[in-house]
Amino acid sequence: MSPKDLKLYYTIAEVSEMFGIPDTTLRFWERQFPRQIAPRKSGRNIRRYTAADIEKIRVVYNLVKVRGLKIAAARELLAKNKSGTQQTHEILSILQSLRETLMEIKEELT
Repeated sequence: MSPKDLKLYYTIAEVSEMFGIPDTTLRFWERQFPRQIAPRKSGRNIRRYTAADIEKIRVVYNLVKVRGLKIAAARELLAKNKSGTQQTHEILSILQSLRETLMEIKEELT
């Protein structure tokens, strides 16, 4: 486990780098998905994201960027089926990880 995995809070710059999106997109998503994305803010309004916040952002990212849903459609889907959306995302993450592992094994065999 790397020291980065042990962090309690991440800055907006770190989170935007994780997802390859601009800071402004994260701020926009905070306004559009206030129930899902609500980082802690310090006295100077500096955002602090927890690992749980990052997982919620990952779900929104999957809906909007990967699946291509409009903001309104993603918001509605999250409101109607929060647990199902989360489970779908987790399953996709596991499958992608498995695919990467299989591709590495295939490269080693050839």
